[in-house]
Amino acid sequence: MATSSADNAVKRHPLAVTALLSVVGYAAVVGTFLGVVPRSVFPDLSLWAVNRLADAIAVVNAANVLVIAAGWRWIRRDEVEKHAAAMVTSFLLILVFLVLYLTKIGGGGTKEFVGPTLVYYPYLTMLAIHIVLSIVSVPVVLYALVLGVTHSPAELRSETPHRRVGRIAAASWLLSLALGVVTYLLLNHAFSWEYVESAAATLLLL
Repeated sequence: MATSSADNAVKRHPLAVTALLSVVGYAAVVGTFLGVVPRSVFPDLSLWAVNRLADAIAVVNAANVLVIAAGWRWIRRDEVEKHAAAMVTSFLLILVFLVLYLTKIGGGGTKEFVGPTLVYYPYLTMLAIHIVLSIVSVPVVLYALVLGVTHSPAELRSETPHRRVGRIAAASWLLSLALGVVTYLLLNHAFSWEYVESAAATLLLL
């Protein structure tokens, strides 16, 4: 993705940078879920606002599926600049998703699936795969990105595992995003749900 091969600390230590960024991301999400991040950081959301944020998250994730798929196709055609633009766009969409998601969880809450058993267990399975992939693919995605923005195309091909790591990152993130959209549709539009306030909101009421 990079147009320059200039040496710098990030380029020399991509794994360390990846680890640092991953820890920051995990801490933000876990801290929000557990109520460690102060409630005052987030707006006080109504159920209507939570629903609209869920809609926005689904749109962002669906758009990201298309962007990643396009980036994958472009690199297979050796259209490096288009591929790089797609992957950077994908990462920006991930950041937008993260902001929306943390706002929804920290300022509002979550919704639990209420539906027939025949659908409930497949829903849980897809949700579990979506969550696990979201967690474990973060460092892989970040590593591919760090390599991409710090190395020239020639260096990426000959000196780094970017191609192999990129395949894993794109495949895992595509599946995670796609399953996220499917579970969103099942939860919000096909069947019923129950609303559960965030840990931060619960602690505030105690």
